[in-house]
Amino acid sequence: MTEEDRPRYFFTFNSTSIVTIRSPSAIIILMDRSSYRIIDANFNRAREACRVIEDLCRFALNSGPLSARAKQLRHELCAIIGKLDSAKLLSARDTISDVGVGRQVPGQLPRTCVDDSLTAACKRLPEALRVITETLKPDEPQLADAVERLRYEFYTLEKDIMLSSANAKFAKTRLYIVITSDDPLEIINLTNRCIAGGADCIQLRSKNLPAGKLFTTAVQMCRLCQAANVLCVINDRADIAVAAGADGVHLGQDDLPNEQARKLALAPLLTGKSTHSIDQLKAAVEELPTYVSLGPVFPTGTKPDAPAVGLEYVTAGTKFLADKGIAHVAIGGITVENVADVIKAGARTVAVCSAVTQAADPAAACRALKAKIEAFLP
Repeated sequence: MTEEDRPRYFFTFNSTSIVTIRSPSAIIILMDRSSYRIIDANFNRAREACRVIEDLCRFALNSGPLSARAKQLRHELCAIIGKLDSAKLLSARDTISDVGVGRQVPGQLPRTCVDDSLTAACKRLPEALRVITETLKPDEPQLADAVERLRYEFYTLEKDIMLSSANAKFAKTRLYIVITSDDPLEIINLTNRCIAGGADCIQLRSKNLPAGKLFTTAVQMCRLCQAANVLCVINDRADIAVAAGADGVHLGQDDLPNEQARKLALAPLLTGKSTHSIDQLKAAVEELPTYVSLGPVFPTGTKPDAPAVGLEYVTAGTKFLADKGIAHVAIGGITVENVADVIKAGARTVAVCSAVTQAADPAAACRALKAKIEAFLP
C-alpha cells in the first residue's frame, strides 16, 4: 500500500486547523476521549442543577420531601457515573480550550427571582441527563438505561416541584372563609361581602345544591374572587372546581384522593385535605396536598357530630408540618374572641364559617378577624 492509498481521517477542531489521523486506532482513542469529555461536562451540569433544585426545595419551598428526592437523584447519578473510569473523565476535561465557555445567546432565561433559578435548573437537568444517556449508549448501554430512568424520575419530581411552587400563593392566606349554603343568591351575596371584608380565600361548601345550579353558582363566585385576587375553593367536588375555573378543591377524608383530583385539572389545582388527628395528618401528607385543615379546634355547629380536637392538635399539627412544604388551616368554632389563642397555638391561616356568614355584617366580621390575625402575624 502506497502512501496515497492509506486511509486518511479528517477532524476539524476549530475554524482554522484540520488534523489528519492515519491510524484507525487513534480514532478510537480520540472518540473515547471526546465521549468522556461530553459525559464529564454534562455530569457536572446535571449534578450542579440537582444541587440547585435540592437547596431551593429545602430553603425556598421549605419542602423536606422534595429536597430529599432531589438529593437522592443526585446521589444515584453520582453512583452511576462512578462506575466509569474517573481518571479518564478528569483527564478528558479541558475547560481552557472549551469553545462553549462563556457563550451567551439571545433569549436566555433571566434570573430575576428564585423562581427563575428553579425553572432554569429544572430545564438544565433533564437536558444534561439526555446527553449523558445518548453518549453512553454505544459502549455502556446498561449505564445509559440507568441514567434514562433518572431522567424520567425527574420529570415526576419536576411536576411536583412546580405544583409546590404554584402553591406558594396560598402561603399568603391568613383569613379563609367557608360559605356553607345551598342558596345561590346567599352564596353570591356572602362572597361579595367577604371580599369587601378582606378575606384571602373563600370556599363554597354546598351539600345539597343540584350539580347544574352548583356549577353556575361556582362560576359566578370564581369570577368575583378572581377579579378581587381572592382564592376560590370548591368543597368536595373536584369536577365542579375544574369546570368552574376555581383555584382549588377541598377534599374530606372520604372524598377523591388528591392525586386523582389533580388528574382532572388542566392547570395547577390547589388541593386541601381535612384532618382530625395526627394519624390522618400523616396519611394526608403522603398525598402532597397544598394544605391540610386541622380541626375542628372548638365545637362547631357546622359539624355538630365532629368532636373538637382542641388547640393541642393545632400545635402538634403545625410542628409536624414545619418541614413538609404543606400549608395548614385551623378550622372549627373559631371566632374573633378566640382567634388569638389559635394563632398562639401555631396556626398561620384561620378558616371561619358561621362567625362571619351568620354575622349581621359579614364584611365587618371579616375585618375584625383579619385585624386580630395580622396583629400576631406578618
